[in-house]
Amino acid sequence: MSLRVFVIAGETSGDFLAARLLAALSERRGPLVLDGIGGPELTQLGLESRFPMEELALVGVAEVLPHLPRLIGRVGATCRAIRETRPDLVLSVDAPAFSLRVQARIGDVGAPRVHYVAPQAWAWRPGRAAQLAHIVDRVLFVLPFEEAFFERYGVQGVEVGHPLVERVPALPAYADRRRGDGPPLICLLPGSRRTELRRHLPLLEATVALLGERYGGLRAVLPTLPHLAPDVRDAVASWPVPVRVVGPEERFAAYAEADLALAASGTVGLELALARLPAVIFYRTSPLTAFLARRLIRVSHVSLINLIAGQGVVPELLQERASPDALAGAGAALLDDPGAWRQQVDALDGVARALGAGDIPPSERAAEAVDRLLAEREAPTS
Repeated sequence: MSLRVFVIAGETSGDFLAARLLAALSERRGPLVLDGIGGPELTQLGLESRFPMEELALVGVAEVLPHLPRLIGRVGATCRAIRETRPDLVLSVDAPAFSLRVQARIGDVGAPRVHYVAPQAWAWRPGRAAQLAHIVDRVLFVLPFEEAFFERYGVQGVEVGHPLVERVPALPAYADRRRGDGPPLICLLPGSRRTELRRHLPLLEATVALLGERYGGLRAVLPTLPHLAPDVRDAVASWPVPVRVVGPEERFAAYAEADLALAASGTVGLELALARLPAVIFYRTSPLTAFLARRLIRVSHVSLINLIAGQGVVPELLQERASPDALAGAGAALLDDPGAWRQQVDALDGVARALGAGDIPPSERAAEAVDRLLAEREAPTS
């Protein structure tokens, strides 16, 4: 009989992670019957999403509040669907504000409850780690320092490595990248949410204008999602530096070609580490979200690259520090100093290896962990 999986993926990265895990699990368990919430990657595996995944792709207090009533309704409807369908496995991926609320409210539905990508309790609100032990049966950790942290709070989990290592192709080709003598090519990564684009595109426009004055012939490439591409192309059409807008399938080629990335903080930073592309990390959010974050965050770095390395490998320019002058200055410091540029490439190589690059594919390790949990539940009790 086919394994019935109720899956919850809240944004593009979660859709990818869930699809890779479930494809690997299908190789172990045979065809799966999928239900739940997801995007195009899960759709290719046969999921008909109960509502658009994009409804969950919200970040920050100010951004979430206007949508709160609808999200609360979606939580209730999702819980009812799980109780009614009685799946063999409930798998939630990232999007903790939504998915862990669902996992907490469904209680014991007779199926293992797995959460993939732990909430960042190590960064803020560590009390969430203790709560997690009572909400799910297993957590699949993707960062190398998480298992030891959550174990202190009684959370059962397995470090599986970061699935992005399966997504960045031809790693050896990136390792020998050299900063050339010609005009630089800058990879611009403003984020994948419309709120991020509204805040970050004007900042990047002013930044590349400054860099364009410094480096004659400067060019830029901006990978984005298909549904955002028309608006992004319109926005960059009048910029003082030519910007080539490409789709997600072309972004790794852009990483290979570029000399430097200016990237919004997030998972994309790990892609840059795996591509060994030197970067400057920035982020702007609403004043309310920034105010709360400064009082809650307990880590010395925001970028995942720096957290994994345990040091400031990439410059971080956040909120009011994320100015055009500061971004252009940090970028120029790397472009003008081959030693600093190479030092960051070498440090990124260390981060890539810590993420599991060159090891067993993380999706296979994640599928093995889920398969083991299912086998434990299926074993007859004496």
